[in-house]
Amino acid sequence: MELVELWVPGLLESGRTSMGGRGGAATQPGIRVGPTSEFSLFFRVKAGQAQPLRAALLALQDTPGYRPGDYGMAIQTIHEARFVLFDDDTRLAFITSFDGPWDAYMEDFFTSGPTLALFDVIFGHVEGYDGLPDVAAVRAFVLGAEQTAAAYARNYGGTVKEIRTAQRVNAAFQQVLDHPEAAEALQHPALQPLLDEAAV
Repeated sequence: MELVELWVPGLLESGRTSMGGRGGAATQPGIRVGPTSEFSLFFRVKAGQAQPLRAALLALQDTPGYRPGDYGMAIQTIHEARFVLFDDDTRLAFITSFDGPWDAYMEDFFTSGPTLALFDVIFGHVEGYDGLPDVAAVRAFVLGAEQTAAAYARNYGGTVKEIRTAQRVNAAFQQVLDHPEAAEALQHPALQPLLDEAAV
């Protein structure tokens, strides 16, 4: 499987966006669109570890916050995340996107408690992982497995926080619309844009 990197303006040759300005050396993996960066890791599964790895992935999937419909992952800047076993279960991919700077994302990961422990078990089934508690080694391991996407696009703007705020505002507005005494108040011209959007 050949992985191709893409150079676009604003990206370093490695495909990592600069975080340190002209004189800074810090870099952020992945292509960034607005506040959000794509992030993909590729690993080789240890021989004979495919089934234990699947069991570890199922344990993560069954963790509160990660179960379908929970929408409560410990790292709250993540839009979505997936693990994919491929090449006859000899390779593992972890693919996600997150908001904000790379350092903040990694800090959230290292302070995620039970989630970090589950990832530690998962990574224990792939080559090159020495495990916790050496955080610097884990960070280097993660960066060593990262491959910047050849192309990345999003179909909506906004961070996870902004989207959740918009959902709460929408839910509250729907309650207003359902209130029996709201009809008169909603006749004010200033509220017409809200009513137009609610009708879409």
